[in-house]
Amino acid sequence: MNVILAIVALILLTIGIVWVIDKFVPKKIKPILNLVLWALIIFLGYITFNLVYDEIKFNQLKEERFKIVIEKLIDIRDSELAYKDVNGKYTDNFDELIKFVENGQVPITQRRDTLVLDEERTKAFGGVETFKTLTLIDTLDYWNLKDSIFKGSDRYKSMMNVGIGKPGAKFTLKAGKLDEYPVFEASVEKSVILADQDKDLIVKENQVVSVDGVNGSALTVGSMDEVFTKGNWPKSYTNKE
Repeated sequence: MNVILAIVALILLTIGIVWVIDKFVPKKIKPILNLVLWALIIFLGYITFNLVYDEIKFNQLKEERFKIVIEKLIDIRDSELAYKDVNGKYTDNFDELIKFVENGQVPITQRRDTLVLDEERTKAFGGVETFKTLTLIDTLDYWNLKDSIFKGSDRYKSMMNVGIGKPGAKFTLKAGKLDEYPVFEASVEKSVILADQDKDLIVKENQVVSVDGVNGSALTVGSMDEVFTKGNWPKSYTNKE
């Protein structure tokens, strides 16, 4: 933006110079100077247009690629959540996660409370029957992750691949615990997604701080620093949040 403002200022300055020449420069020299200055104005205008248009095209391409990557991150997130429901933790191994999607079944459970005799308290109260509440978890059925989330698609087999931008790029997957709570994080740098684009525009994108944009230098779902399973993108990028 600073470059564009500088060029616009230079164009305005050049137009001012043309006006000064028209008023005060001898007639013999005017045509040549005016021609040179108008050529400069047209050239600078062309550069300004290209700078603006290139940024517009970059933003359009960026949004298209981000949407593709976000869909993949949501698949990873949904698979990780199901994995934790069964195993009590997340995994940082894509092969293990894919195997789970392929073969794993997630139980459908129902919680219910029931009263049972508290033998110790009954004895303590001289035989007066005392009851305690127990919470029981019944398994009603199982659901298949592959069919439920992926609807028969085999895209889960390549969920580790970014699939756009830098050839062969893969998501970074981390998992662990934070204060005894399981956490995970899947991410990819914006510079990977936009690897074939203008480097200055990528640097500018990495510095975005906006309600409508993806803040930071990476697209991320989950977090290793807090118990959080959502992504760092605004709702405008997807209808699945």
